Amino acid sequence: MSLYEKMKSAQAERDVAAFNACYHEDWEFLFHSTGRVMRREDDTEESLLNRWDTFIVEGDRCLYENDDILVTHAFVTFPNGTKDAVMMVHMKKDGLLWRTETGSTPIPTS
Repeated sequence: MSLYEKMKSAQAERDVAAFNACYHEDWEFLFHSTGRVMRREDDTEESLLNRWDTFIVEGDRCLYENDDILVTHAFVTFPNGTKDAVMMVHMKKDGLLWRTETGSTPIPTS
């Protein structure tokens, strides 16, 4: 099973432990909009479940995955009502997600 499939299965089952097991202990997520870096210890179980409950994700798909990288794309509607096309690029280390960056394009809602 690919890492992408493991993540999707864990999310569908709301299995936070299985989802977090896909992430390297040194994982970091760079937010280009603010320059903020989120680390694994910054992402609590509560915040993860909150995102699963409040972000509407449509058309999520794996564009490419190998031993070094996972690239995904989805349309995401955020709690404030805005909708973006979001591409996520995850570099891997030791078979786990290690570094994450995104590209996001606003989608008109009207």
